[in-house]
This record gives sequence, structure tokens and C-alpha cells, in this order.
Amino acid sequence: MPGRAPFAIGGEAVAPGTRRTVDLPVSVMSDHTPVTMSVHVIHGRRPGPTLFVSAAIHGDEVIGAEIVRRLLRAPGLARLRGTLLAVPIVNAFGFLNQTRYLPDRRDLNRSFPGHSGGSLAARLANIFVSEVVARADVGIDLHSAAIHRTNFPQIRVSPGQKRALELAEVFGAPVILTSKLREGSLRQVAREMGVEMLLYEAGEGLRFDEFAVRAGVAGIHRVMRHLGMVAGKGAARPRARPMHAASSFWCRAPAGGLFRPYRSAGDEVAAGTVLGVVSDPFGEVETEILAEEPGLVVGRSNLPVVNEGDGLFHIARLRAQDDANATIDRLAAELEGDPLFDEDEII
Repeated sequence: MPGRAPFAIGGEAVAPGTRRTVDLPVSVMSDHTPVTMSVHVIHGRRPGPTLFVSAAIHGDEVIGAEIVRRLLRAPGLARLRGTLLAVPIVNAFGFLNQTRYLPDRRDLNRSFPGHSGGSLAARLANIFVSEVVARADVGIDLHSAAIHRTNFPQIRVSPGQKRALELAEVFGAPVILTSKLREGSLRQVAREMGVEMLLYEAGEGLRFDEFAVRAGVAGIHRVMRHLGMVAGKGAARPRARPMHAASSFWCRAPAGGLFRPYRSAGDEVAAGTVLGVVSDPFGEVETEILAEEPGLVVGRSNLPVVNEGDGLFHIARLRAQDDANATIDRLAAELEGDPLFDEDEII
């Protein structure tokens, strides 16, 4: 029986049973410094699906790079079936400058599929799509909230995507949020190309969050086991099923001033719950922020100085049968106690 063919990417060939970092040329900066997008390729000896895991499409979303780093240390990847393409930093420009955007102020996640002769964002998007996404069967894109905000770990899937929803259940983040596709987003392009993709949102820009990192690493491992790419002890599904939300809403600042939150990301709230207070700098006028409907806080502002209309709490509308407190407690206990998630003993 003939062996697997080498994996071709960026003009290089990665032999079966080996791993290599391939640097894809992107641009040359104004001081003549070359910029590349580095893809770590692990090409298994045995056939299987191709999975891409990407992070830092927004340059300030550094938590994904840490998730990829821990993923690549897993000793079980030496026995991988199929191929793993790991890109810890897609937007090197934003990552180096600790900013969400590219030097031309464009949002890379609104620039897909891109064009080889377009703007800098379009060219970077085109390289990522043609070299990585086009070679994959499944993708997991890692994000966080922007700076001064935090997101509770959640998977976002497109409406009507049964296969993606199945993988989201396997991933096992506390919340699965159905959200519409946006023009120029990676999710939209992946769907058009027939690549199933999950978007993981967790943590805050320019910050690490241990719970969010562990939930991300564990989720990727579960998906890889479910796809038959790696072996592992126990069932692929988490001990607690994720909560589902078909929609969400924002509670906004009723006035400008100093913001004092009373609720955190991951808290379940009832309609009328006081989420926080905005007061003027003299403490003479205080305005309560109330939850308009029941739900789960999946995002929150961390900035104490706010303007009228600023989004302060992002609340997901849960299904009636979901028990938020029980689900979160079980998932937290699993992440803290399961040796599967120890960095040196993964898989």
C-alpha cells in the first residue's frame, strides 16, 4: 500500500510523519523588514481530515496565540491522522503593534476572500484563504473581545449549519451562540468554500485568561478526537452539554460617567436585574443599568469611564431548559480537575 503524499504549501513539501513551520511571504515593511505568515504543519503518516486552527486575525486578540502554543505541545500529535495547519498569528502587523487592525486601518475579518492585487488587508486575506483555508476540511478560528471588553467562552455558528452545530456541541464551550454571517468575514468565505468552521470567542484583547485558554485547548482536542485525528481517553463530548442561544442583545450606558459593574461575564440574570450603575463624577446622579430580559452575560465592558450609548453588557437569550449555573459549574470542574488539560500530558 503506497504511503501518503507530502503536504504541499507555500512551495514546500512536508513529508508524512513530520512537522515543519512554513513561512509564507506577505509583504516588506517600509524599513525593508520582511513580514511573513507562519504556518506550522503537522502531516500525519495516516490519512485523515485537514484541520486549520488560526488566531490573531485581529492583532490584539492574543489569547488565541496562547491556545495554539499549548495545542502544538501535545505529545499525541506525533500519532496524528490527517493534517493540522496551525497559524498562531495571522495578522502580524496588528500583533506587533498591539492593535486590532492593519496599518491601513482595515479590519482583516471584513476583507475576505481578498485579492492578490488589492489593499494590504486584501492581499493578506488572499494568502490565508489560498494557502490555508482552501487546503482544509474543517477550521477553528480563535478570537477574543476587543481591548477593555471580555467575552465568556462561546462558540459562534451560522444559522442552518447542522454539521457546524454538531462540531460546536463536541467543542464543549459553555455557550453556543447562533450569529449571522457578515460580509467579508472568514466564516462567510469558509462556508462558500465548503469548509466547516467554528469561531471561538473568549477573554479580552491583549490579555490571557486561564479558564478561556483551557476551554479553547480542550475544545480543539475534542474536535480532533471526534474527527478521528487523535486518540484520547473518554468520550469526545464534554460532561456538560453547552447552552444554546439563538440571539443576544446589548445593555447600553444610559448616560456618560463612571461605570461600576455588579455582574460578570458568565452570570445568569433575570429580567430587571441591576447589572451595574453609571454615576456622574460628583456622585450626585446615579443611573442603574437593568437587564431588559433574562439571559446569560456573555460579554462585558471593563472600562470604568463610559459614554452614553456604550455597550456595557452583552446578554444571550438562553433556551428555557438550559441551567446556566449547573452547566458552568460542571465545565469549570472538568477544566480544573481533568489531567487531559495539563499542558504536558495532553492527549
